[in-house]
Amino acid sequence: MHTESDYQHGSPESIGILLINLGTPESPTAAALRPYLREFLSNPRVIEVPRIIWWPILYGFILPFRPRQSAEKYALIWTPEGSPLKVHTERQTALLAERLHNTLNARVIVEYAMNIGNPSVASVLDKMKGAGCNRILVIPLFPQYAASSTAAAMDATFAALSRMRNMPAIRTVKQYHDHPGYIAALTQNIRDYWEQHGQPDKLIISFHGIPRKNLEKGDPYYCFCQKTGRLLAEALNLDHAQYQICFQSRFGRAQWLQPYTADTLKNLGRAKTRRIDVVCPGFVADCLETLEEIAIEGKKIFTEAGGNDYHYIPCLNERSDWIAALADIAQSNLQGWLESEPASSETFYQSKTRALQLGATK
Repeated sequence: MHTESDYQHGSPESIGILLINLGTPESPTAAALRPYLREFLSNPRVIEVPRIIWWPILYGFILPFRPRQSAEKYALIWTPEGSPLKVHTERQTALLAERLHNTLNARVIVEYAMNIGNPSVASVLDKMKGAGCNRILVIPLFPQYAASSTAAAMDATFAALSRMRNMPAIRTVKQYHDHPGYIAALTQNIRDYWEQHGQPDKLIISFHGIPRKNLEKGDPYYCFCQKTGRLLAEALNLDHAQYQICFQSRFGRAQWLQPYTADTLKNLGRAKTRRIDVVCPGFVADCLETLEEIAIEGKKIFTEAGGNDYHYIPCLNERSDWIAALADIAQSNLQGWLESEPASSETFYQSKTRALQLGATK
């Protein structure tokens, strides 16, 4: 338990909102990817393999070689501003803060953290606590709950809290895979794209994969992905033949959720499909898995197999309807807190005076 500043009686209070995304390396280099991958692949929520088996694989085979390969992929999507995931997450945070400041009377501080890399969850929670946030709502930026993503973010949150003596009150958002505003934003994002580029023969709805054994152990992620995909297809008035739900980013040799996105793209290419569009609703900000794996590598798989026209539809990123949905998710989970006004400056001085009269030293 780390040392904290002295408690100030009657200090003004704020409500905090912490957005948590997965994370990103500091630069597209092997040197930066090595500690990032080590932290990511050391998380038992991500790799559910006994450590005695996993450590030799991680340190003997993955970390010596994979950082260079991953760095080459990151270099393809890196922007002058930095990592796309970090850039979009920063912008989303600023836009959400602006929207809430314009609609709420309460003092709300909005920050973001990365579960892997920087800014870390622990450092941002310390920052928010220092800014007077004694009530914090944590929103992982993963619409579909999975133990390897949402639960891992919560682990980091509660690990940081476990080291605090004067803990803030915490609320968490588990998932919003079927939130009306989120589905509406996804739908309009696709419609806007189709208005400019026309409609494909088939829409591929690709989610990040997880090992199938996680589903068998009780992880609800697969069901949440299926519901998001179904609601999105219904909103777009697509029949079953016009869309396909599949799963990307397979890692290792174990069986993962199927059908695999790469196999689906290859099969559609072999079938000489005229045009497909791919969208990734499980990501609310474009990142390596969308910009490199889907937009670049996916196109290569499809066209080399014989397919013709391939389109990747960008993530929600800074769309105003997505920011509105995120604000609605936040406000619905802040009920009770918003109605309870944080301490005013007048209350602060009255409380401090009373504490001093009772014998407090500060």
